[in-house]
Amino acid sequence: MAKTTARIALILAFVPTGALAKDTQFWNLTANTITALQLSPAGKNEWGSNQADNDRDHTVDHDERLKITDTATGTYDVKFVDKSGRTCIVANVQVKAGSIFTIEEKNLTSCSR
Repeated sequence: MAKTTARIALILAFVPTGALAKDTQFWNLTANTITALQLSPAGKNEWGSNQADNDRDHTVDHDERLKITDTATGTYDVKFVDKSGRTCIVANVQVKAGSIFTIEEKNLTSCSR
């Protein structure tokens, strides 16, 4: 038993702390691939960096999850551009650190081309 505990401790010593924590993620349930995604504190119109840059190919396909960085728990407006050319803003999205938030096609009421 002592050997097992020692092995687990040794393994955990080499695992970065960030790997133990859950990432905040966006889950794209819209109909199209997203090419840019930004968040702003709700109602502030202060858009942050393009979160799609966190993905290997800088896009978020339908049913793909995207790691969200530098975003605390709170209520945000989410602005995105998709491959079809539309720009959408979804207001008052609840984002909880370490959890997944989604946007579905039915949530899209404010889009333009």
